[in-house]
Amino acid sequence: MASSYHIENFGCRAARADGEAVAAMLRAAGMLEGRHADADVVVVNTCSVTQEADREARAFIRRANRLNPNACIIATGCYAQRAPEELAALPGVAAVVGNSHKALAPAIAVHLAHGHTASPLLSSPVVSVQSLVSAGKTKDRALILADDTFAHSFLEEAPVLPGSQTRPNLKIQEGCGNRCSFCVIPQTRGSSRSLPGASVLRHIESFVAAGGNELVLSGINLGRWGRDLDACESTRTLAVLVRRIFAETSLPRLRLSSIEPMDWDSDLIAAMREFGGWRLARHAHLPLQSGSDAVLRRMYRRYRPWHYAEKVAALFNATGPELTLGADVMVGFPGETDREFTETLELIRALPFGYLHLFPFSPRPGTRAWQLHAEAPVRTAAVEERIAALRALAAEKSRAHRSQFLSGELDAITLHTPPALVAAGRTLALTENFLPLEMEGALPANQLVRVRVAAMNAEGMLVATPASCSTSASHRQGEPALFSISAAARD
Repeated sequence: MASSYHIENFGCRAARADGEAVAAMLRAAGMLEGRHADADVVVVNTCSVTQEADREARAFIRRANRLNPNACIIATGCYAQRAPEELAALPGVAAVVGNSHKALAPAIAVHLAHGHTASPLLSSPVVSVQSLVSAGKTKDRALILADDTFAHSFLEEAPVLPGSQTRPNLKIQEGCGNRCSFCVIPQTRGSSRSLPGASVLRHIESFVAAGGNELVLSGINLGRWGRDLDACESTRTLAVLVRRIFAETSLPRLRLSSIEPMDWDSDLIAAMREFGGWRLARHAHLPLQSGSDAVLRRMYRRYRPWHYAEKVAALFNATGPELTLGADVMVGFPGETDREFTETLELIRALPFGYLHLFPFSPRPGTRAWQLHAEAPVRTAAVEERIAALRALAAEKSRAHRSQFLSGELDAITLHTPPALVAAGRTLALTENFLPLEMEGALPANQLVRVRVAAMNAEGMLVATPASCSTSASHRQGEPALFSISAAARD
């Protein structure tokens, strides 16, 4: 009987892409996907961006061990890189594989699942997994693989295929060269490293050949893709890569995940103007963190509020109002005053956001902000009040953005739909510009459809009916309306 695995993902899109890659390699090795309660190997792909992320990972490991004490638990990801000994001490953990060695995680999983028997997946020109496991793991001690060289960090060889994820992530960039004062990512992921353009194109061609319709390019610092590649590489910017993808593959739709504001250069914005609403999703996620100049400086962020507003204006001028804009916003950064928070609130109110990801500041050991927090923490009550105010504003902005599409037509892709919704004759879908909706009719996942938006329910979910098989970009029928920056955003 084949061995089984379960992968539990925490954190960002790039982390999920890592988990999807590990799963693909385990399937290729003949393992079957199962529940964490009865799998032979449980891979916990951790995040460490906040204290809460650490806590959730520990809680899941304890629960998995309690429900399935015979499973070999492998902890990997950012928490495993930052504090491997903490995870190794938890019950049931057989191996801790930091991001520095993540490419070895599938082989280690197969090795442990097969009871230390050999497997073709274990062969490596660089390292012998059998010898690593044998040397590192004892009866009372978990194997720990984590260092600061990140020599085995890229899961490049894993295929990206449509399956449990209708819109899978292809991680083309790893690590980060920025040094934001609150962030542990440079410690847990290393410096910026790019998957070569030829490898990216090969993955996309395989995805299309397997019937894939929408692929998400992701990375820890996606906008920096290509800048570390050898000078002889012909493709060394994200904008050039996007154009090559459209010129050399038949991928129907490409979506870009989070890109820093300063990395939306004129060439990338021009690509959005040329392909947006056609083959490039009109969806841009620009991390904001704060709308206060003073707070951004303490964060060591490389832009000012007016820079951010200018990038937003350029994107909307390129695509029109159909673009869905998202951002991350941090509340309660050390020393954040009422006035500084009001500056954030005013900037967000002035810009046409479709959604916001809100989170409180979490001090991370080893960062500059850890010391700032010790010197000038923000009261918990103040943080909660500010998040509540932003949450109300975000809901208002989201409903306003979605309401403009009522009675209009949009392109969408069908998603895996829960059985109860299928029984009700409905299908979950995601529009090209990143709006979730329920569509009349039961359709399988991974179908490109054209829908007419009929209503918006009390929860803000759009409700749609099938329109036609043809796809078109509404903004191509005329020049996009220019987006102007309000005085509040400029000042």
